[in-house]
Amino acid sequence: MNYQIITLGCKVNQAESSGLAAVLDSRGLRRVRQAEDADVLIVNSCAVTGESVRKVRQLLRSLRRRNPGALLILTGCWPQAFPQDDFSGADLVTGTRDREAMLARIDALAAARPGETESHISPYQRGDSFSALPCADTTRTRAFLKIQDGCNQFCSYCIIPYARGRSRSMPVGRLREEAETLSAQGFREIVLTGINLCFYGDDIGATLAEAVRICAEQPGFLRVRLGSLEPERMTPELLAALRGCGKFCPQFHLSLQSGSDAVLKRMHRHYDTAQYRALAAEIHRLFPDAALTTDVIVGFPGETEQEFAESCAFVREMGFAKVHVFPYSQREGTKAAEMPGQIAPAVKAERAAALSEIAGAIRAGRLAAMVGTQQQVLVENQKQQNAQSFHQGHTGDGTLVKIFSENREKGLQNSVVCVTIKGYEQDALIADLN
Repeated sequence: MNYQIITLGCKVNQAESSGLAAVLDSRGLRRVRQAEDADVLIVNSCAVTGESVRKVRQLLRSLRRRNPGALLILTGCWPQAFPQDDFSGADLVTGTRDREAMLARIDALAAARPGETESHISPYQRGDSFSALPCADTTRTRAFLKIQDGCNQFCSYCIIPYARGRSRSMPVGRLREEAETLSAQGFREIVLTGINLCFYGDDIGATLAEAVRICAEQPGFLRVRLGSLEPERMTPELLAALRGCGKFCPQFHLSLQSGSDAVLKRMHRHYDTAQYRALAAEIHRLFPDAALTTDVIVGFPGETEQEFAESCAFVREMGFAKVHVFPYSQREGTKAAEMPGQIAPAVKAERAAALSEIAGAIRAGRLAAMVGTQQQVLVENQKQQNAQSFHQGHTGDGTLVKIFSENREKGLQNSVVCVTIKGYEQDALIADLN
């Protein structure tokens, strides 16, 4: 049988889809690029906003039209968080806790083609242990390894604790085994991911610093990178450990969500702008070339013009390398959805556009400042642009780089090369090999 996995949402979902693919490959199924060629279509869904669910619904309808005979499977955060929703159109529905049921049912369902939706969704329980699919994808240079799942924070706008359960961590022994395997497979960079990554180890007597050290010990890895980080958990001890790791990439994605203390309090975030500012200063002291990236929500319930202006001012002050701007989306089942002062869609769109413009100008200034510098780039793949071939990869601070060369060098993938930055376009640097 042929299969295709379509992934929506965060890097954790991407890592889990990679694991699903590895299991299906090991069972003899063949991956295809086009939905029309698949016998099995798997949608790994996101539920972080109402808009995310709308996109999943739209995708399911599209896939059913394009390939009516395929077995259509819906998995991921949406059904886990909202098991009572209507999932018509899908043949099999599982959550984030029932991947084994999905894998066990594929062969039988593909042969039977049920007339109605079959559902396997079970709620998380306190004391659940960490569960992860294997991490394996030999077509990529960067490996994403999920080492933490779940969330105990219950921010007022977020459904994720209901979609992922309570925080739990990959056992240290399993982490070491996964890192050794990925290193031996030829990956040159490992990216540690999690729903609340800085909470790694709380439940098993370990630390995120220990996880980084284990990965850095693997001879195959040239780089170790971290996913999204919680500002309130970035301790001096963790920063010191990261500074002592020669393979650590100084890219810090510190989720801000708002630059207004009043909004942060309503969001039930566990820090304020003064703490965030102090953390950013300490990171820049320890890592002079560090890139700070973040997420910001605009139009949160009750957000005044003054509070929005505070967010804009804070983003300017921080000089983020990149900002992901999201208009607030009401999420059924969260406290924020019931809050007074819901902002009109047009106002949210206007604020998102205004903040995106500010963030884009800061980003462009940062890219322009890198022109003329030399950078170390881990080459990940080769692509075409306007009939011209180029290699593509990332600097240590996470900036995308396109490398053009008249000599058309082969065999650069999986290697670190030194380049000179000649210019930039949109979201990438343009470089020549030295």
